[in-house]
Amino acid sequence: MKSKYVILFILTGFFNLLNSCGVYSFSGASVDPGAKTVNVHYIENKAPYNNPTLSQKLTDGLKQKIASSTGLTQINSDEADYVITGDITGYSVSTVAATNVEQAATARLTITVNINFKSKISPKNNFTQSFSRSADFDASKSLDAVQNTLVDEIDKQLIDDIFNRAFVNW
Repeated sequence: MKSKYVILFILTGFFNLLNSCGVYSFSGASVDPGAKTVNVHYIENKAPYNNPTLSQKLTDGLKQKIASSTGLTQINSDEADYVITGDITGYSVSTVAATNVEQAATARLTITVNINFKSKISPKNNFTQSFSRSADFDASKSLDAVQNTLVDEIDKQLIDDIFNRAFVNW
């Protein structure tokens, strides 16, 4: 029984060592060993349709994802090792499928975000990219009735996409 705890203790120490050295992260994140700070600017909503909670949810979610997956410290300075800025450029609803009586059966909410990522340590990793995600809903329901659930779902996907592009290099 003691040997199980000893092995667990050794493995835990080994994985912590790998993670702290910047060699490997369980999230798959690849952070420059010298990087300590990140500045995620408020992601402004510049879409024609404005959801009042979207900017804050997206900004806070991205900050939390980066902090929990990389150990970088959020600072409010463009002297940070990584600087992320962006705008929500699209928030739209479209028809996806129609019934046999030419009535919409499924609708789709699409959110598009333009992100600018700058690395002070490795400028070759800088990028500006548009990210877009969608979620479908029953067109017989109003957008107001399903909006919060859809926005939460799309936010999570967008945050993962932005994080992966910035720190997992896909």
